[in-house]
Amino acid sequence: MLGMSDRRLLLFDIDGTLIASGGAGEWALRDAMKARFGIDEDLGGILLAGATDKKIAVAMLEKNGLAPSPENITALLDEYLGHLETRMPKHNGRVLPGMIELLEVLGKREEAVLALLTGNVVRGAEIKLTHYGVWHHFEFGAFADDHHDRNELGKFARARAIDRHGIEFAPEKIYVIGDTPRDIECGRAIGAKTVAIATGHYSLDELAEHTPDFLFRDFSETERVVECLLG
Repeated sequence: MLGMSDRRLLLFDIDGTLIASGGAGEWALRDAMKARFGIDEDLGGILLAGATDKKIAVAMLEKNGLAPSPENITALLDEYLGHLETRMPKHNGRVLPGMIELLEVLGKREEAVLALLTGNVVRGAEIKLTHYGVWHHFEFGAFADDHHDRNELGKFARARAIDRHGIEFAPEKIYVIGDTPRDIECGRAIGAKTVAIATGHYSLDELAEHTPDFLFRDFSETERVVECLLG
């Protein structure tokens, strides 16, 4: 039987890490702005990679002179979720290289606790990952519903790990896995190990500038990634 010290909490980002939605998320945001507020939004000047859905919604509203009130944020994100569900089958997205094999291997390892740490709201995360058949791999997560600041989400993930497993994972036993500098920053906010992967908008060299603990081009070499995460 494993001792508490043998277990690892593996926290995965979604967009650019687990999957690429083929633009479905971006277009759903644009659709939502048009449908709810009658505004044609091109998302120009709005940083999407590594941001929470709530921060994106605030930026969209402010860019167009609308109050970023709780009511307007909720209205925009609710509209977005409806369009996201419609958009997902229409776009040429995919699960990123090596990810299905990695999740299947990790899912069989008793020492691995798989969860999400993402800027998506929970329903958006479920829509995206269910579409690609990987939602079931994750026990729980921390989402934009929990906090608008990405760096606060690790605390929620740790708390849910305690609720689920009765384990307060030490920071060095937590791995935050993502494709942006914000994921690296988010991991550091809780003292976790940071695993960067260049399958999103940032290159290996760009990610290397932020000195993650581990850096991969993609996760196609399953054994090497498992050794990094559980070794």
